[in-house]
Amino acid sequence: MILLRHGQSEFNLHFGATRRDPGIIDPRLTPLGHTQAQEAAQQLVGQGIERIIVSPYTRALQTAHPVAEALNVPVTIDPIVRERFAYACDIGSPRTDLERDWPGHDFARIENIWWPAEEEPEHAIVDRAARFRTGLAQRHDWANTLVVSHWGFILSLTGQSVTNGQWLRCDPTEPAPERLTWRA
Repeated sequence: MILLRHGQSEFNLHFGATRRDPGIIDPRLTPLGHTQAQEAAQQLVGQGIERIIVSPYTRALQTAHPVAEALNVPVTIDPIVRERFAYACDIGSPRTDLERDWPGHDFARIENIWWPAEEEPEHAIVDRAARFRTGLAQRHDWANTLVVSHWGFILSLTGQSVTNGQWLRCDPTEPAPERLTWRA
C-alpha cells in the first residue's frame, strides 16, 4: 500500500510556529497544503492505485480529492485511519456536516461523532494501526491501495515520521515496527 500524509493544515502551520495548540477544530488545508495535495496527485499517477482509503478529517479529504480525480478511483471513508486524538485539530466534523460538504462521498458507515471523546493513549493508536494492517494484509488488492492519513497513524504503521504531503510504501504483510519514537 501507499501511505500519504495530508497536506499542511491550518493547525500544522500555527503549531509548527508556536509549538502550542492553536485550538483549530478539524482544520482545512493551507494554500501550501493544497499545493502538496496536487503534487502528490501528479506523483501518484502511474503507481497502480485502484482504490483510496481516507480519514474523515477535512484535511485528509481535501488531500485525497485531487488524487482521486487524477486517478479516477473510488474513495472509501474509514475512521480507522484517523489521527491519534490529542489536540483540538483531532476533533472532527460530524458525519452530517461531512455529507453536506462532500456530497460525492459515502459517509453512511461512520457514526455522526466518529472521533474519541478524550485523548487517545499511544497504545490505542498502535492497536488501531495493527488492526488495520491485519485487515488490509488479508485483501488481495492491498498493493494497489492508497491510504490518505496522518502523522501519528503512519508512524504507528511504519515507524517512520513523514512530513505533510509526503508518501511512502508499506507492506502490511511485514511485521509492524517494534519501537516508535513519538515527538516530545
